[in-house]
Amino acid sequence: MKFIADLHIHSHYSRATSRDLTPESLWKWGQLKGIRLLGTGDCTHPGWLGELESKLVASDCGLFSLREPPRDADVPASCKAEVSFLISGEISCIYRKAGRTRKVHCLVHLPDFAAAHRLNQALARIGNLASDGRPILKLDAKELLRMVLDASPDAMLIPAHAWTPHFSIFGAASGFASLAECFDDLAPQVHAIETGLSSDPAMNWRLSALDGVTLVSNSDAHSPAKLGREATVFDTELSYRGVYSAIAGGRGVASTIEFFPEQGKYHADGHRGCGVRLSPAETIAHGYRCPACGKKVTVGVLHRVELLADRAQGARPAGSPPFQSVIPLLDLIGWTLGVGTASKRAQALYFDLLRQMGNEFHILRDAPLDAIGAASSAALAGGIGEMRAGEVRISSGYDGEFGKISPSCLAAGA
Repeated sequence: MKFIADLHIHSHYSRATSRDLTPESLWKWGQLKGIRLLGTGDCTHPGWLGELESKLVASDCGLFSLREPPRDADVPASCKAEVSFLISGEISCIYRKAGRTRKVHCLVHLPDFAAAHRLNQALARIGNLASDGRPILKLDAKELLRMVLDASPDAMLIPAHAWTPHFSIFGAASGFASLAECFDDLAPQVHAIETGLSSDPAMNWRLSALDGVTLVSNSDAHSPAKLGREATVFDTELSYRGVYSAIAGGRGVASTIEFFPEQGKYHADGHRGCGVRLSPAETIAHGYRCPACGKKVTVGVLHRVELLADRAQGARPAGSPPFQSVIPLLDLIGWTLGVGTASKRAQALYFDLLRQMGNEFHILRDAPLDAIGAASSAALAGGIGEMRAGEVRISSGYDGEFGKISPSCLAAGA
């Protein structure tokens, strides 16, 4: 069966996250978005793990469901659906290797709470797991992988947002040039990478070293409303074993749902302090220095891919799953109305559309444009149509600044 999964999120125990990141709220927003399977996030935090154990119940398929769904949850009938959970977490590894400081974020998937407790027992010897939902540990990513596999042979480690400059396996600031350089002899046990908001599968296809490595996408959500800004579409059994086999075996990932990578906040090079955005060629021409102040620029994802790629743009390995780039519905609504996404007008139209038409992914990907127009406006329907066709205006993100993207019909005030 086909289902949408978002397996990299956070809880209210992580820094800089919403207090509304609770199992009940995630269950609600999974339905609003059209997500069938959610990662729990933050499974290394003892407080969150305890909350999960008290509020989730295991199923026969290795996934979990909410023990007592709230009766008063504001989920429109058009969006109601089952939502399952898979135990997951993110760990920040900061360590020295090959003469450099490395900062690599890793996503872990675990088959049950017993495996989570075994992993946490090992990690607690390294550092304080209660300090943050995403713990920062002085631990080689290879050794983390070994601990994950010791916790369960069915567990998975996936390098998170693999190209982000500062905290990723391939990032310009502290990353490696290959999986093997990071994980040595354990590299074959890494079956997937997470592309992150600032890259898409087409960019990753340019590296032959990633052939046979499954590309997955997740939101890395720090609030419930950000769920699904990226996601993975599976076509497999809805079970832990089904997800594991799809990722490890390379079959069963039907497609991914992506940000437009230019919208990611590290896509281009630049220096945010001076408002300077640069292409890779411009960065090289300026000696990797900001032309305004002379400080080092942050080298973005596009540049890093160019450095490591051994294929031309447009290359696609045989059998690679397709992908679709989307813009969050609230962003589209905000642009249409000329208001912020948190405004009462934008929120009212968002929930009204969900009540009339179904979940957000259905509206963004499948709903007839004329029906969207009838339920909202011609401008919003036109914007969604142009988004589906990839006809959007893009001002690339850089150095921590999200890119500015809008459909041309909205920008023209249609």
